[in-house]
Parts: sequence; structure tokens; C-alpha cells
Amino acid sequence: MAEINFLIVEDSPTMRQLISFALKRVHGAKIMEATDGIDALKKLSAQKFDLVLTDINMPIMDGLKLVSLIRGNDQHKDMPIIIITTEGADEDRKKGLALGANAYLSKPIQTAELLKLVNEYVRK
Repeated sequence: MAEINFLIVEDSPTMRQLISFALKRVHGAKIMEATDGIDALKKLSAQKFDLVLTDINMPIMDGLKLVSLIRGNDQHKDMPIIIITTEGADEDRKKGLALGANAYLSKPIQTAELLKLVNEYVRK
């Protein structure tokens, strides 16, 4: 089974740990973490990822800006992106999906829901 590289972009260490723990159930998962959008872009320029999971509300660069920058880069434009956020606001969801995110998960995250979504994108 091939490795599946995940990038978790989240400023909360607790949330990163929670998402990371859930993703470890995916066979072949290799997980890298970034603390904000700038950190994520550095990691994206150094390595190829199969899926990005990003929070919206982060310091320095938020998740929406990150999504738009990833989609604007030819190298990453087809990479699946899942937005994870406490914002239940329809506005943020619509904005994220309009910018090119593939899916949206609200916190608190349900592990089963996260894994179902992740598997949809990495098994393609």
C-alpha cells in the first residue's frame, strides 16, 4: 500500500493532535503538521501531499487565503482540501467551497465523519 501524505494546518495543538490521531487509522498515513497558512505553504513547497486539512481561523494567514493560494498554484491545484472549522457559519463554508475547497467539516470533529471524507478523496 502506498503512503498517503496528509498536511494538517491548524493553530491549536490540541486540534492538530486530535486530527492526527484520527488520520493514523488510514492505512499508509504519513502526517505533517503546520501551525498556520505560511507554515503550510513552506511545507507544500518542499513536499508533495495527497490531502490538506485546514482550519479557517488562524493567525498570520487564515485557511481561506491558504485555499486560494493552493488553488492558484498549478502544482497543487488538484490536491483535495478539507476545511475544518468551528465556524458553523454558512458564509465561511460557501466562501471556502467557492475558493476551491473540496469539503467542509465542523468542529467538534467526529472521527468517523472525518475518516469517511478523507477516504473518499485519497482512494481516488
